[in-house]
Amino acid sequence: MNRLLNTVRPYAWGSTTALPELLGTLPTGEPQAELWMGAHPGAPSHIDRGAGPVALDAVIDADPAAELGEAAVKRFGPRLPFLLKVLAAGAPLSVQVHPDLAQARAGFADEEARGIPLDAPHRNYKDANHKPEMIVALSPFDGLCGFRRPTEAAGLLDALGVGALAPYADILRAHPEDRALREVLAAVLSADPEAMAETVYAATEAAARLAATPDTPYAADYAAYAKAAHSFPGDRGVIAAMLLNYVRLQPGEALYLGAGVPHAYLDGLGVEIMANSDNVLRCGLTPKHIDVPELLRIVRFEAGDPGVLRPEATSGGEELYAAPIDEFRLSRYVLAAGSGPRTLDQDTPQILLCTSGEAHLRPAGADESGAADLTLARGESAYIPAGERTQLSGDGTVFRATVAA
Repeated sequence: MNRLLNTVRPYAWGSTTALPELLGTLPTGEPQAELWMGAHPGAPSHIDRGAGPVALDAVIDADPAAELGEAAVKRFGPRLPFLLKVLAAGAPLSVQVHPDLAQARAGFADEEARGIPLDAPHRNYKDANHKPEMIVALSPFDGLCGFRRPTEAAGLLDALGVGALAPYADILRAHPEDRALREVLAAVLSADPEAMAETVYAATEAAARLAATPDTPYAADYAAYAKAAHSFPGDRGVIAAMLLNYVRLQPGEALYLGAGVPHAYLDGLGVEIMANSDNVLRCGLTPKHIDVPELLRIVRFEAGDPGVLRPEATSGGEELYAAPIDEFRLSRYVLAAGSGPRTLDQDTPQILLCTSGEAHLRPAGADESGAADLTLARGESAYIPAGERTQLSGDGTVFRATVAA
C-alpha cells in the first residue's frame, strides 16, 4: 500500500473553501474544484516506493498485471479503469451528458478520421470510452438529474408567467414524453441567442420571486434555477435546466448518472467516481462548444425520478453504493475506535479515501503490537495494488474505490 500524492484542479466553478477545509490547508482565494485520485494522464496521483515520487500511471504501465490483476487487465486493458475525485462545487457545472460505450467508440473514431485535434474546442470525444459516474454527498449537495415529467415541467414553466415560454409548455403537454422533451430541448438550444437571452432574464426574475414567496410549489427548485442563472446570466441552459429534476442530497446520499442522462452539479462537496474517460457533451450553463445535433443523438429522452441512492450494508461493516457498472465499485466504512480491523482482500486495485477522522492501514498478518504502517488523516488517500491484503481500522469514515468483481 502507498500513500497517494494528489493534484487539485482549479476550475473556475470550484469552491474557494471546501477542499482546503477537507485537506486542512489554508484557502488561497482561488477556486479549488477537484482533487483527483488515480492514474488519469491529465493529473495522475504519485506514489513513493523508496525511490521518490512516481506517477501512478507510470507505475501501472511498468507492470499492469501486478498492479491491476490479470482479470482487470484482460477485461479493461492495462490501465486503471476508474478515477476517484473529491468534487467541490461553488458554482454550477455545465448541464451535460455522456455517451455510452458504442457511441464513444464510434464518435472518437469519426473525429480521429476527420483529423480534429484532441484539444480543439469543438471536439466532442477525447477518448473511446464511456463515462458513467456516481456522486456521494459529503455536505448538502444540490444537483440536476434526468428529465422531469413533461406535464410537470410545463406547469413549472407556466408559473413563471413568461409569454415566450408558453409554446414550450404547450409542446410538453401535447406530445408523447420522448417527443415532447426532444422538441423542447432542440427548440431552446436552437433559438436566436438574443431573443432567448431576454426570455432567460425574464424567467430568472420570475424564478427568484417565486423562490422567495412562501408556500410556492417548487420554491427550492426555482431558487436553484435562479442561482444557476446568476452564474450564467442570459444562458439558454437555464431554460434547459428547468426541464430537469432538481435534487438536494444529504450527506451519505448519492446519484448514479448513466449514459445519456442530462445532469449538472450546482453546489456542494462530494466524492465522485467515474469510468476513466473525459467525454462530455454540453447542453448549457457554459461558454464552451455545444454540438446540438450530436447532443440530441446522445441524450436519452426519458423522464422519471432522479433515483437517490443510499448505501446498502454488506459484510464486514462495508456499505455499498450499488451501481450497474463494472469499471468501478464504491463503498464506505464508518469506523469506530476500539472495533476490530476490517480485512480488505481484493484481486483488483483499490483506492482508500479518508473523509473524516483517521484511518489506519497495515498489511494483513502483520504483528498486531506494531505501529500502523500507514495512517490517513481527513482528505488523505492510499493506493493498494491487486491481491494485497490490508487491514483497516480507526475512527472515522473511509471510502473504498475498486473494480467490480
